[in-house]
Amino acid sequence: MPEITENQAPAISPWKDTPLEGATGAIVLRDGTVIPGMGAGASGVATGELCFNTAMTGHQEILADPSYAAQIVCFTFPHIGNVGANRQDEEAASDRARKAAVGMVSRAPITPPANWRAEQSFSEWLAARGIVAVTGVDTRALTARIREQGMPIAAIVHAPDGRLDIEALKALAADAPAMEGTELAGQVLGEAASDWTEADWAWPDGPGAGPKDGPLVVVLDYGVKANILRRLAGAGARVRVVPGNMPASEVLALNPAGVVVSNGPGDPAATGEYALATIRAVIEAGIPTLGICLGHQMLALAIGAKTVKMPHGHHGANHPVKNLLSGQVEIVSMNHGFAVDRDSLPDNAEETHVSLFDGTNCGFRLNDHPVMSVQHHPEASPGPQDSFAVFDEFVARLSD
Repeated sequence: MPEITENQAPAISPWKDTPLEGATGAIVLRDGTVIPGMGAGASGVATGELCFNTAMTGHQEILADPSYAAQIVCFTFPHIGNVGANRQDEEAASDRARKAAVGMVSRAPITPPANWRAEQSFSEWLAARGIVAVTGVDTRALTARIREQGMPIAAIVHAPDGRLDIEALKALAADAPAMEGTELAGQVLGEAASDWTEADWAWPDGPGAGPKDGPLVVVLDYGVKANILRRLAGAGARVRVVPGNMPASEVLALNPAGVVVSNGPGDPAATGEYALATIRAVIEAGIPTLGICLGHQMLALAIGAKTVKMPHGHHGANHPVKNLLSGQVEIVSMNHGFAVDRDSLPDNAEETHVSLFDGTNCGFRLNDHPVMSVQHHPEASPGPQDSFAVFDEFVARLSD
């Protein structure tokens, strides 16, 4: 096989003539490419968009992030599982939000846990979550392919008995919906409003208690991560989480000091069909508003900008983003397959953050309304804490 450089996909598929004999798992791409391996986690079949993630740690938090709903995550870091899994690293903030990533791909077999926080093995956790995994894959070649050809729709299977129906998998991959135009947030947003009481982690004891008398922040939940809620409480806010499809009248009746438009999965334009009316009403009411990831994209749509599908997206915990207001470079956690088209931002929007990987927009603020928004995940989990101040700045505005 020819050498693979950073910007060159393999000229010949390394899986073209790979035998299926002995395999208990496989990934089948929409174009018919078959990638055999060893199955792990849940047995069965799943379909979704195949992306790669470059994070070296926090693999449980990644797969538990509702933003990964209907996606299969290929980890570029080869060793998976040595930390195991535990309840404290759960990122779903509601039962419905547990419908996150559907598949996982890794280079090495899943290793037994060797960490004092582990409550179960990673493979056991995958099985309990219904996540189908395939190990023993040339993830370097697969990542290079995704970089050059984009994120494909794929079917992934774990068959412990080794019976792999490749033709059926090809049909499933061919029929599975593309991410563009697909509304997924409705599958993972909470069904009822609730108060959030956990605050930031106090290592090694776990999350602290949130304030009882801070400004009220209402979070429009489209699949919100638990650590976003912890960080808001840690910054001094009382947090109430409401379904992202709540009508504007009900949101405004709560008399919030601020509103957060959360992260979530799928195409923001599709989710915006039912969400933008509420978001626009919040903006027009003059309520300080913060958007994160999908929320950033939907805020952009709400003010008349456009979003675009990215070829391979940003997924990792080491992405450099420049804060154009301070001039600082922050290393951040990223997870998105759509981006805001900076050229479509209206005149009252000022770009505040930009990716140093590809120059895409990573944040904006409005000059005539108290609105700020970031594409990256300032709460991390996993990832560095360079952008924690986003929450402190937002909550501080509510007391001005």
